[in-house]
Amino acid sequence: MAIHPSAQIDASAELAAGVVIGPWCIVGPGVQLGAGVHLVSHVVVQQDTSVGAATVVHPFAVIGGDPQHNGYKGEPVRLEIGSSNVIREHATFNRGTPQGSGVTRVGSNNLFMTGAHIGHDAVVGDHVVMANNATLGGHARIGDRVFLGGLCAVHQNGRVGQGAIVGGLAAVTRDVIPYGSVWGNHARLHGLNLVGLKRKGYDKDAIRRLLAAFRDLFEGDGIFADRIDRTAGTYGDLPEIGEIIAFIREDARRPLCLPGE
Repeated sequence: MAIHPSAQIDASAELAAGVVIGPWCIVGPGVQLGAGVHLVSHVVVQQDTSVGAATVVHPFAVIGGDPQHNGYKGEPVRLEIGSSNVIREHATFNRGTPQGSGVTRVGSNNLFMTGAHIGHDAVVGDHVVMANNATLGGHARIGDRVFLGGLCAVHQNGRVGQGAIVGGLAAVTRDVIPYGSVWGNHARLHGLNLVGLKRKGYDKDAIRRLLAAFRDLFEGDGIFADRIDRTAGTYGDLPEIGEIIAFIREDARRPLCLPGE
């Protein structure tokens, strides 16, 4: 363990083996830092926050800050961060609220670029990239392997499904289906995240079937409810389509992001 003399560590903080805390960092009460966590310098881990092993936090990031919610009156709430994350400069992660789950949860193996913000009670999966100044409102839910472009913003209670991509500057006021590709202000659904699918090893035949299912679901004949049932029946053997259908059918707080809207 290596702690710079200028760092301030609360007596109740728990530090695992191999933790490195650089100059002028502040580690507050109720903080738990896993093995090999590295706070580079000038990092604030405010309170009641757990940071998983091998996570690196860069200068001037503030994690575990109070939720930005007028109803918060100092109640005990938490932030839980998984392992092997990279959190770059000026990123801000807020704790949960009593009005929500009470916990903001962040997964593992994520990259949060400069100025990324995670609001209270949000849930972020694994292998997520949030580019510079991407913002999540309170209670947002982000699936695994999502890419959020620079300066985009996801509305409070919004959902972005697994494997989706959100373009830079997009205002995401509607839920984004798994593997979807959205951009614009306000963001519209423009198709599937083909780049992400190819990077994950999907072959041409698999992508062709997914595109056919997408067209039937969003561009086919009949009302949307009927197209959902028809697509589920025709392409039910594709797990990705099953995930999209389940996402659409889930009881949601925000409307669905659709093509042309």
